[in-house]
Amino acid sequence: MANVRLDSIKRRFNNVTAIEDITFEIPDGEFWVLVGPSGCGKSTILRTIAGLETATSGKLYIGDKQVNHIPARQRDVAMVFQNYALYPHMSVAQNIAFGLQMRKVDPKVIQERLMTVARSLCLEHLLERKPKQLSGGQQQRVALGRAIARQPQVFLLDEPLSNLDAQLRDDTRAELKQLHQDLGITTIYVTHDQVEAMTLADKIVVLNRGHIQQIGEPQNIYSQPANRMVATFLGNPPMNILPAKFMDHSFDVSGQVLPCPLVIQEKLRPTAGQGFDLGIRPENIYLNESPRRSPKSERRFPSLKAFQDREHTQQQLGELLVEVKVVEPLGRETLIRAGLPNSGVILNIQTGADVRLHSSDDAFVPQRGERLSLELDLDQLFVFDSATGDRLYP
Repeated sequence: MANVRLDSIKRRFNNVTAIEDITFEIPDGEFWVLVGPSGCGKSTILRTIAGLETATSGKLYIGDKQVNHIPARQRDVAMVFQNYALYPHMSVAQNIAFGLQMRKVDPKVIQERLMTVARSLCLEHLLERKPKQLSGGQQQRVALGRAIARQPQVFLLDEPLSNLDAQLRDDTRAELKQLHQDLGITTIYVTHDQVEAMTLADKIVVLNRGHIQQIGEPQNIYSQPANRMVATFLGNPPMNILPAKFMDHSFDVSGQVLPCPLVIQEKLRPTAGQGFDLGIRPENIYLNESPRRSPKSERRFPSLKAFQDREHTQQQLGELLVEVKVVEPLGRETLIRAGLPNSGVILNIQTGADVRLHSSDDAFVPQRGERLSLELDLDQLFVFDSATGDRLYP
């Protein structure tokens, strides 16, 4: 086992830069996840560590040894691919043992490792089967078993669960985490699935367009995203982003008004008309008023002037009126997608299975086209630079 260090790694393909200035160090035995949208460079980083790609510049270390010019077969890493890459003419036992046989390991040692791996992955009853006789989850376990049997310094996993169905993906994800806890081998895992990243990682590396956006522990990245891209990528449903302008101690959001907390005004010192992107997580939005209690004919969207004319503006709730677009029952919870009128802004609101009002036992079923009053927890408000996307607050 060993630590892995990348020092200003860059990879270019002709005139295209796939990754640039990638620098981080993974301590021995930790589980790191590279995450980001398709084409962000995460698989290129993994393949460069494996030796399947050659860095254009920069230094790559496994343990204390620089491995830039060392062939893949001599780097003592094991890689698990998205498509399993099993030999179809070999049995499960032969697939698991193949790497050891190629390294001319003693047959007794091979047999011991084979049985140990088979027991840990519940493959003992499948050892004589061919890959075509296995389910997707079983094939993935065989691919993992082949990597584990080698006892490498580093595991590299390139979206290994993406071909599995939802239930099997959840089960295999839990098995992976337990295996890492048992084996303690340095592991680098690539995925575009932020749920996998949050649940598996000791540390997450968020990538976009070949650049590192943020490195940190999952919960820290979730609660303190470095920028708008990270904030909207990690979280399911994603963080809501509301374009806004600062106007007289408040934010103008598509013609509606949110109070600007004093702590934000003191930190940012915004000027009148200055633009920002406000971020709010779906779980920090509450339904404040039922359409049944207030008919559409009596509902009006508050104007900026009407808000400014009220007394004690700092005491007002963070309220927005929206129009329901889609209601998605998800079993234990309900996701409501609603739009701000006269704009293209869509908000995700996460509620319980029975949609209820904030501080009320009343339940109702929102319908498309109905207007809802939302209460935003302004203590959980994020502020981003509308041009660069950098987080300005908190």
